[in-house]
Amino acid sequence: MRRLKMAKTARVYKIEMLIRNRGHVSFQALLDELEVSPATLKRDLDYLRDQLGAPIEYDRFLNGYSFGADYRGEKHELPGLWFSEPELYSLLMAHQLLSELDAEGVISRHLQPLLERIHQMLGNSEVDAKELLKRVKIISPAKRPVPTQFFELVAEALLKRSKLHIRYLTRGRGKVSERELSPQRLVHYRNTWYLDAWCHTREKLLRFALDAIEAANTLDGRAKQLSLKQLEAEMDGGYGIYAGAKQQSATLLFEAQAAQWVSREQWHADQVGRWRDDGRFELKLPYASDTEIIMDILRHGDDVQVVHPAALRTAVLERLQSAVKKYKAKAASD
Repeated sequence: MRRLKMAKTARVYKIEMLIRNRGHVSFQALLDELEVSPATLKRDLDYLRDQLGAPIEYDRFLNGYSFGADYRGEKHELPGLWFSEPELYSLLMAHQLLSELDAEGVISRHLQPLLERIHQMLGNSEVDAKELLKRVKIISPAKRPVPTQFFELVAEALLKRSKLHIRYLTRGRGKVSERELSPQRLVHYRNTWYLDAWCHTREKLLRFALDAIEAANTLDGRAKQLSLKQLEAEMDGGYGIYAGAKQQSATLLFEAQAAQWVSREQWHADQVGRWRDDGRFELKLPYASDTEIIMDILRHGDDVQVVHPAALRTAVLERLQSAVKKYKAKAASD
C-alpha cells in the first residue's frame, strides 16, 4: 500500500525531534525515517538551518547531524512546529477573520509577526498561503468601525486592570456624558465592538459601544474587578446586545418557508425550537429588552407571528402599522 507523503512542516519537526532525542542522526537514517529523496532531505535540512534557525551541524566524526557545540546541553525548540500543515492553514484563516473584524487593522497589525512566522513555516508549500487568503472573502454588512486609538486604549486598560475616563454619546437620547469606568470584557457583536464595564458614574454594569466613544484616557488607580459569574448573570441574559437580568420569554411561530432557515439559526443560547405538524416552526427564547428582538422579528415580514407575550405582539404590530402608514403617505404624494 502506498503511504501518504509527509507534509513539509511534519518532516522538519520530525528531523528536529530525531536529532534532539538521539543526539546525532545519519543522513541515511533520516532518509529511512522520512521516506523522501536525498534532494528533498537536503532542502529540509537547509530550510531548518537557514529559515528556522535550527543549530544543526554535520559531524564528520559521528557521520551524522547534531546540534552545534554551542547548543549542547540546552534544549532547542522550533517555535510553532507542533502545528501540522492543515492547522497552519487554519491559523491563516483565523488571521483573515480577525483582519475583517476591524477596518483599521488594529488586531491584524499586532498579529503581523505571527502571520509572517506562519508563512515562514509553510515555506514553499504546494499551496501558496497568500493566494489562499485571496480565496477567502468575509462579508460584514453594516460594520461600524472603531477608531484605532480608542480600541487600543480600551484593550490596554482591560488587560492592565486600569480605570478609564470616557466621553460617550448615548445615541438613543442624543446625549453626551462623562463616565468613569472599570473595564470588564470586550464583546464583538454584529460587526462592531462593545465594552462591558462597571460604570462608577451610575454604579452599575453597563455595555458601551466603542464607536460611540468621543474621547478617552486611562486613570490612576486599580479598576474594580467583578467575577465572571456576576458578569455573565447580568450581561448575558438578554437578547442580542441588550443586557439585563430581568428576562421575559417570547414564542415566535414561523411559516414553513422561513422555517427552513430559522430552524437552523441560533437566536439565543437558551432557545428551544420545535416543528409543528403543519410544517411551521415554533421558537421560544428569552429576552430582556424588546428593542433588538423586534428588529429580528420584522426582518421576516409576514413569515412570522408573535404568539407570546401579548405586549411584544402589540409592539411589533405598532411598528408594522407605522411602516404601512408611512408607505401609504409616500404613495399618495407621488
